[in-house]
Amino acid sequence: MHNLLPFLIQHGYAVLFVWVLAETMGLPLPSVPVLIAVGALAGLGEMKFFACIGLGVGAALLSDLFWYSMGRWRGGQLLSLLCRISLEPDSCVRRTESIFSRYGARSLLVAKFVPGLSAVSTPLAGMIRMPLAHFLFFDCMGAFFWVGSYTALGYLLGEELERASAYATRTGNLLFLIVAGGLSLYILRKYYLRRRFLRELFVARITPEELKQKLDVGENVTIIDVRHSLDFEADPYVIPHTLRIPAEELEGYPTVPNDREVVVYCT
Repeated sequence: MHNLLPFLIQHGYAVLFVWVLAETMGLPLPSVPVLIAVGALAGLGEMKFFACIGLGVGAALLSDLFWYSMGRWRGGQLLSLLCRISLEPDSCVRRTESIFSRYGARSLLVAKFVPGLSAVSTPLAGMIRMPLAHFLFFDCMGAFFWVGSYTALGYLLGEELERASAYATRTGNLLFLIVAGGLSLYILRKYYLRRRFLRELFVARITPEELKQKLDVGENVTIIDVRHSLDFEADPYVIPHTLRIPAEELEGYPTVPNDREVVVYCT
């Protein structure tokens, strides 16, 4: 923050708006350090506290409205694209859908505090046709809590953050190497685990054409649709004679036969 302060004092409002807008649009630019920094500047009298909150909320709402509209238009295809570029692509949509099923629009109040949930929650709200008035109310409140809490933290800890920043500046190279190295190892581990999972999954995979051939020749195949209820509502079509069993209830389900081939499909 020691080197960042002069730049933020001169361009702080524009940086805040653009940075929050970029993160909520999906770019990997965490806004929390910027929110804390502008809050610290507000505490030192260099910026206006409520103006910072207003700009941050406005940027988040602008981006969220875009994703909400895209969710209504493109639906599941958009969610698949967003989760494909996340660090947890295999549980990204499922986790968000489960939270939405349980809490509905109220999940938007905390979505921006949960990694991964923020990027998926707004298009999902559009996909399930959440009323616009409900979306705007809960999304505005969630953005206000998110921006306000971190900005207030910076406001309260401004002097301590400045002293910590001066210390970090003196040990900057070592600190940067530690943080960058740890983040790189984390991403590489996630990538390795995902590639291993996909290799194992590929062995047991069947194409739609192969399944149709089995059905055409009369093979005794059980087909199970494990899509989440929100996915099913958005696209309520199933393969004929398919069992509908949610994925979380599949293990130990009494009607799943164990004497024939079972084909499971999801989103």
